Amino acid sequence: MVDLSVTAPQAAARLDAALRTMETIAPARYREIAEPAVRAERLAAELDRPDLVIRARLAQADALAVDGDMAAAGRIAHEALAWSTEHGGAYLVARSHRQLALFFYHVGDAGEALGNAVQCVAHTGEDAPPQVRARHLSMLAVMLDVNGSQAEARRRFTEALDVAGTLDDPQLSLQILNNLAYTEYSYGHLGRAQELVERMRAYGIRLAATELDTIARVELSRGRYAEAEATLRPVLEGARDDLLDEGKALAECLLTAAEAQRLRGAVAAAQATLDRAARFCDERQLAAARARVREEQARLYAATDRYREAYEEYQRFHSETQALQSAEREARARALQVVFEIEEARRESVRFRELALRDALTGLHNRRFVDDRLGEVLVRAAADRLPVSAALVDLDHFKRINDTLAHAAGDAVLQEVARLLTAAAAEDDVVARLGGEEFVLVLPGIDTDEAVRRCERLRRSIAQHAWRPITGDLPVTASIGVTTVADGGSTPSALLAAADRNLYAAKRSGRNRVVADPA
Repeated sequence: MVDLSVTAPQAAARLDAALRTMETIAPARYREIAEPAVRAERLAAELDRPDLVIRARLAQADALAVDGDMAAAGRIAHEALAWSTEHGGAYLVARSHRQLALFFYHVGDAGEALGNAVQCVAHTGEDAPPQVRARHLSMLAVMLDVNGSQAEARRRFTEALDVAGTLDDPQLSLQILNNLAYTEYSYGHLGRAQELVERMRAYGIRLAATELDTIARVELSRGRYAEAEATLRPVLEGARDDLLDEGKALAECLLTAAEAQRLRGAVAAAQATLDRAARFCDERQLAAARARVREEQARLYAATDRYREAYEEYQRFHSETQALQSAEREARARALQVVFEIEEARRESVRFRELALRDALTGLHNRRFVDDRLGEVLVRAAADRLPVSAALVDLDHFKRINDTLAHAAGDAVLQEVARLLTAAAAEDDVVARLGGEEFVLVLPGIDTDEAVRRCERLRRSIAQHAWRPITGDLPVTASIGVTTVADGGSTPSALLAAADRNLYAAKRSGRNRVVADPA
């Protein structure tokens, strides 16, 4: 990505490879891709590759989410899903749903998070990179766990581990094992949790702060306080510089270590660890962890019979927790509002686009829609080697209705004819008003004989309709010109021109009839 430009050889392929690297990078390194993802988006736009633009933006959303900007990440995810659903493939849809699942998880909507996680996995095909498939399965497992489906969560974690096991990526397997171990621990299944912890240790590689904390929590819950403290010794001794970049996870490690020290009676060591945790949280502005430091401090005071100080510290913890919850609710509300506004704007855009393709009077599609759609119908018919028929329907002596009964009656006739046309059409047919009293029926896969039979039934239904309440003694009939092309072998303009010639022949030969191509 550093020297990649639009003029570079195979720029699009190289950009695709760079984005694939961003998509498979470990979550702990998401901050590293923030700037490369922005550059990737610019290059994708220069290459006129909107699919790569969306992938680059989703990579940016990963970095934004790590930094806590869930509103921005959610906005990108919604926009990406809207585009991907209409233009992109399954992989982009899956990536969009993944980001939305994380968004709703962070704003506290577990149901929406699970729904998007399910869609994410459903759209993750076998052609997706194994790292991506494993992470998508693991994320679904987390969302199932949050929603109380423990057995299903365990099954998905196991599937994710199976996929990860095919790769030379022990860090990925460790991340999945860590999530599964913490899930078992949170449900009180300490034996299973311990087995998973042993598997994590067996990898024999340096563990991240999150993984160290999970192992220590399991040991703590089994009454192994000294072992828990020993597990966290790299944190306590500051022997691992790489742990300092893990922020919240390191704060959790310090809290777990302080609890282990308190429970084994090492009060002075526990106090020193808590003091360090407080300084770390203040430096990193980790308000939630700082409040929990106060909670553990209150417990430590109580353990040494300093009950008044314990009570005062607990009051401060309670006050800070309430303030945090209020701030989090406001942040979630703002993030949800951003996403809501995007969704509303998208729906309005879809609605207005649909309105632009509809006739205001009858509600049928209009000439613009026919011009757009007819070409697609012919291309598909050519690919499938199927016929296409088209019928132009024109009301006979319609001007007489307008002149005699006024335009309100004419409008009512047009609306009723539109209803009859819609009732006569099959699901795949195109029904539209071309203008005035002229309508069109496009019949994909229908040959001449069937098209003529259907148009004859339509002609009779119009002629025999109960028009008296609208037109009095004036009849309403229609002339219909039908044409058919085999294997979609025509153009939209040629097809409509042939139907128009047959319509003119129907008018010239007495009206109220169907005329098709000569045999």
